[in-house]
Amino acid sequence: MIKHFFKFIFKIILWFIVLSVGLVFLYKWVPVPATPLMIIRCFETSDDKKETLWKHDWVSIDNISKNLQLAVICSEDQNFLTHKGFDIKAIEKAYENNKRGKKLKGASTISQQTAKNVFLWPQRSWLRKGLEAYFTFLIEWMWSKERIIEVYLNSIEMGHGVYGAEEASQYWFKKSASKLSQLEAAAIAAILPNPRVYKANPASNYIQARKVWIVKQMNYFGPLDYSKKDGKRLKN
Repeated sequence: MIKHFFKFIFKIILWFIVLSVGLVFLYKWVPVPATPLMIIRCFETSDDKKETLWKHDWVSIDNISKNLQLAVICSEDQNFLTHKGFDIKAIEKAYENNKRGKKLKGASTISQQTAKNVFLWPQRSWLRKGLEAYFTFLIEWMWSKERIIEVYLNSIEMGHGVYGAEEASQYWFKKSASKLSQLEAAAIAAILPNPRVYKANPASNYIQARKVWIVKQMNYFGPLDYSKKDGKRLKN
C-alpha cells in the first residue's frame, strides 16, 4: 500500500515537472493569453455585481516604449540585468529590516513577479513561494531577459481590469505603448505597487513624487541594452 502511494506521488511530481517545463518552453515563443489573476479578478467583479473589466492586448516588445521597459526596471528591480532571478543582496536587506521591526519590505524581482503572475495564484503561502522559486528558475534558464520583460509588461495588472502595457497606455494616456514619453512611462511604473488604488493620470502627490524619483533613476541607469549585463543601481 505504501509502495503504491509513493509511486503515485512520484508520477504526480514527474508529470508536474514535464507539464511545467513544457508550458514555460511554449511561452518562450507564444503570447500568454491569460493569467490566473485575470481570471480571479473577473470572478471577483462578477460576485460584487460590478461591471466586469478585462482589457488585455498582447503586443511585442518592439511595440513597447523603451521608456516603459526602463521605468519598470528602475522602479521594481534595478539589478534585473545582472541577477539570475533572485536578488540575494535585496533579500538579505529585506530580512534585516523585517527582523528589526521596520516596515515590511519584499525583495521580489521582476523574474519572480513574472513567474507568479503567469503561472500561479496571488495569495501568499509557503507552497506558492516554493513554486514561485521553481518557475523563476525555469524562466531564467529558458527565456532571455528581454523575453521576461516582454511577458511581464504584457501580463501584469496596471489598473482596474487593465492588463499589459498596451491597454494601460490606452487607458491612462490614450496612446500606444510604443509612444509613451519618459514621464508617462514613469507614471505607469509608479502605480505598480497597487494599481487598483493608485492612478497614473491624474497623478496624486505621492505618485508625482514617485515619478520624479523613477525618472532620476532612469537618467542614471542610461540606455537599456539587454545584450549588456551592466545594470547600475542608485543607493537609496
